[in-house]
Amino acid sequence: MEDWVRDNLETAEKLAKLELCDHCLGRMFGKVGTGMTNDERGRMIREGLKEEGIDIPAPEFCSLCENVFDLMERFSDEVAEKINDVESDNFLVGCRVEPEVIKKEKEIWEEYGLENPESIKTELNREVGKLALPKINRAVEFKQPQVVACVDTRFADVALDIAPIFIAGRYNKLSREIPQTIWPCRVCHGKGCPRCNNTGKMYQTSVQEIIGDIALKMADGEEHFFHGMGREDIDACMLGEGRPFVLEISKPRIRDIDLDELEAEANKSELAKYNSLHFVPRGAVQLYKGSDPDKTYHVKVKAQGKVNKERVIEVSLAFKNVHIDQRTPQRVEHRRADLVRHRTIHWVEAEVTGDDTFELTLKTESGTYVKEFVSGDDGRTNPNFSEALGIPCKVETLDVLAIDYQEQPMRD
Repeated sequence: MEDWVRDNLETAEKLAKLELCDHCLGRMFGKVGTGMTNDERGRMIREGLKEEGIDIPAPEFCSLCENVFDLMERFSDEVAEKINDVESDNFLVGCRVEPEVIKKEKEIWEEYGLENPESIKTELNREVGKLALPKINRAVEFKQPQVVACVDTRFADVALDIAPIFIAGRYNKLSREIPQTIWPCRVCHGKGCPRCNNTGKMYQTSVQEIIGDIALKMADGEEHFFHGMGREDIDACMLGEGRPFVLEISKPRIRDIDLDELEAEANKSELAKYNSLHFVPRGAVQLYKGSDPDKTYHVKVKAQGKVNKERVIEVSLAFKNVHIDQRTPQRVEHRRADLVRHRTIHWVEAEVTGDDTFELTLKTESGTYVKEFVSGDDGRTNPNFSEALGIPCKVETLDVLAIDYQEQPMRD
């Protein structure tokens, strides 16, 4: 008789009389002894009791697990079938157990003062996983599994939880008539109505949809989400090397999609272009959305009166490393908190193009409202270009030329 069995015979006898199967009986001492399953522990306990003249055979029906362990082979077959139907480098098995079983198990632990039990969920996860592994031929991953097969013992069902894939890159927005992301209709909030021609959207397409719809089909996923490093106004273009973004595809059945093909297909659009696509870990989303790099803009400006070339250039040169205060612009105050934001204009270059028109190229701190810096927004931005020039001015077109961001290597 094993020492650990002899040391626990009194408690083991009481537990065996609760009509526990070998799995459940052994699991009450699941962290004692090594190199054996709980099923084997349970049989060893019964043999030890029998040596002492106490014969308590395993019951036909377990009062705790209700014979769920008899279904492990079936569960492992379904786990393998479901996982083999999707693409992944690794997997993990999880389970949901009837809450009453979990509650009853903990009550037994407490009543008998058990110090080394193992939970039924842990045992099911491990044992089903062991049976499924030879049928799947993929590595088991505990920290960041690409796919989790969840066994629901309540309904004898298996469902897959597939981790998203994340594709980073940069985009150019070449149209002043599409938004960065899907914009639900303001009237019906996405349900479909006459205002949106029953599309549920304010705009027919977006930077997100042009590439997202293609990627979704390639990955056989469920939904796509777009995480940009900031966004430009609908009427602004994003030029130069483009704005960094991460495209997220949920529940992809195919993970290793051809990004060169995705880029080529997306770039057939005349509204937006994409470059430098590559896979990234989940953490890239927070990194991109939390970054605030400086930006360079080009704007075409119309003045309410004739401008002097020398004066325009003089004013532009004066805005070198100048700090400005910007109260939330009137055009966005309906959806943004009314705050005063402190920003920096790093430099401004000017070119006069007509009697009352000129163009500015400027580099600013992230979050600067460039249109309002030029116009002054009825005094809500100070100092501003119009006030310094002495003539009211308004931005007619705005383009983002550059976003100062260098991607850092990321680990999963």
